[in-house]
Amino acid sequence: MGESILNITKEVLDRLSIPYKKITIEELGAHSLFSIETEHSALLIGARGEHLKALNFIVKRLAEKKLADPANFIIDVNGYHKRRIESIAGKAKLLAERARAFKHDVEMEPMSAYERMIVHAAFSDDPSITTESEGEGKFRHVVFKYIEGASGDEGEKKDYSSSSSRFSI
Repeated sequence: MGESILNITKEVLDRLSIPYKKITIEELGAHSLFSIETEHSALLIGARGEHLKALNFIVKRLAEKKLADPANFIIDVNGYHKRRIESIAGKAKLLAERARAFKHDVEMEPMSAYERMIVHAAFSDDPSITTESEGEGKFRHVVFKYIEGASGDEGEKKDYSSSSSRFSI
């Protein structure tokens, strides 16, 4: 399966006339990561990763047409996706702490479904924070919600439920 997706990725890059040094495959849990190494990363990544999202979309659609059951996979360019996920995880941790400290909902910036899934999974076992996706389309984002009285809470309990303020970055 991985070899077929690798071939599809190479075919797309060749049709775009974008040279690359190599493509490696790495297993990340339920996903395979196809990492492209190239000197032309700006062309493949684009502003805020828009080209990379488009590349992933195109390769996934081609894989769906050519393969009966394509695996879950992500295409990365020069480690951009990994750095983005690490950045999101760092922001998520900071914002979850802010939600705990202020006992208010805290919003993240809009992100892709995959990035939201990573945030939700990271906080699935947290007793004092729950995560929800809100918004529509490209404005969909994660909201951290503090759970009053959850185990692990420390200090005085105050009722902030009447306040609807949100903090965001």
